[in-house]
Amino acid sequence: MARRWSILWMLFNANSLDRIATSCGRLRYVGTGNKGRAMGKIGFTNSNNPGIEMSAVINLPEGFDEDQTYAAVIVSHPGGGVKEQTAGTYAAELARRGFVTIAYDASYQGESGGLPRQTENPSVRTEDVSAVLDYLTTLPYVDAARIGAMGICAGAGYTANAAINDPRIRAVGTVSAVNIGQMFRNGWNNDIKDADAGPLIRMGAEARTADAKGGGYARFPLAPLNEADAPNEELRQAWEYYHTPRAQYPTSPGYMTARSLDQIIPYDAYAKAEAFLTQPLQIIAGSEAGSKWMSDDLYARAASTEKHFHIVKGANHMDLYDGKDEIAEAVGVLAPFFEKTLRG
Repeated sequence: MARRWSILWMLFNANSLDRIATSCGRLRYVGTGNKGRAMGKIGFTNSNNPGIEMSAVINLPEGFDEDQTYAAVIVSHPGGGVKEQTAGTYAAELARRGFVTIAYDASYQGESGGLPRQTENPSVRTEDVSAVLDYLTTLPYVDAARIGAMGICAGAGYTANAAINDPRIRAVGTVSAVNIGQMFRNGWNNDIKDADAGPLIRMGAEARTADAKGGGYARFPLAPLNEADAPNEELRQAWEYYHTPRAQYPTSPGYMTARSLDQIIPYDAYAKAEAFLTQPLQIIAGSEAGSKWMSDDLYARAASTEKHFHIVKGANHMDLYDGKDEIAEAVGVLAPFFEKTLRG
């Protein structure tokens, strides 16, 4: 049992991948006057917590005209990931297909504000999606009636949860979805009983006590911190993604605060999906992904009458983070889905 838990603790996320170039400073326009494609880093106050400044990258479509309004897509990163990795890749690709897109760093992570750093609070992560949507509604070139959201890995689970809570999200896309509570309770391969996750709740609670006494916040890995810790090839690729030039990024250390555990274990990203997840839903997962069972569960539980499940044959969980062909296939499904469901 101890060995099984040691593996579970290292499994979690199989985090985010592909790095994209971003421009710093204010949103800038490229082209003639204020018309053309642009990409820029921006900051805005989190409407759920005014003490937190959110950091994000906005992508504008080719031929952008600030006097027009556009459909927008929010892209949420995996647990422990940042906007410069796979979330940024999907955001950039969807912008090329005509959408305004925004990839952002979660509260307490990346370049967004908040303490303690690397907190992975599922309720906050879910609320962050709505906070980003709040911000988008203030932009004159975004049609507030045509905003969709997608996420990768745990970001997909948080997106689904946000859509359950927030009907302003008009369409939902998921890639390599992870319900972070399920994953931590039941393991990467869904072979551990819920009740056996009790030690992790206690670990989180004990970390909070230790944190309160000072001496720094205890850490817990979201992906293997060393190659030797990976229990299989899929999770070895997670280590490679976060800790080698494949996709490592300074603001993505690959761990969370251990105190986050007592918030994660009881959490269900799909809670009441059978009643309230009514928006159009596009699920994408690899046929060889150890995490696919969580996409299967979302598809089964969602009340959506318009829901689709696309399988990328031969792909594992990580291939959909930075695999060129796999991303092209995923975007080839997501773009027409959002074009249809966010049509004006």
